[in-house]
Amino acid sequence: MVDKGSLLQPVTELTPAREDELIENLRVRFRTVGDITCTAPVESVADTVDKIIAETATTTRITERGATRLDDQTSDAAMELRKKEGYF
Repeated sequence: MVDKGSLLQPVTELTPAREDELIENLRVRFRTVGDITCTAPVESVADTVDKIIAETATTTRITERGATRLDDQTSDAAMELRKKEGYF
């Protein structure tokens, strides 16, 4: 993972780290289903449905969408650009 400030980004062929970024091995889970290039994971040790529900109920302070949207960080028009490209 690469820490992007308030978000984590997986390091993959589609989402490589930049040369100046520190890569860390973290235990994470995805809060929503989405494309790996636009959905960020959250750090988590929850490994069962009950633990995930409990963790979400006690630690979540912002919406699912607001907490994990990497693509919204790239530009103010990220959503509009994806619409033009036929993503939706």
